[in-house]
Amino acid sequence: MAETDIESLIRSLVIPLLKQPQALSIIQKDDGRYHRYIIDVAPNDVGRLIGRQGHVAAALRTVVEGTQSRRANSKRVRLLINDHRH
Repeated sequence: MAETDIESLIRSLVIPLLKQPQALSIIQKDDGRYHRYIIDVAPNDVGRLIGRQGHVAAALRTVVEGTQSRRANSKRVRLLINDHRH
């Protein structure tokens, strides 16, 4: 999947979980080894996105990171959640 497809996938998975979907932003950062997608939501929605004991976040990571290419020279995909609670 292209990076724009990954961002679209993240939006389609995350928006139904949020009470304030208009506050959703996805920031992409590339470094030498990873394509990092950082999800930023309203402070009230962070808990919904993480879920009890991190189960929702783990499921989101499994789906998104599972889309990465297995080619030797491709960057890996990482999904991060910006936690405003701390």
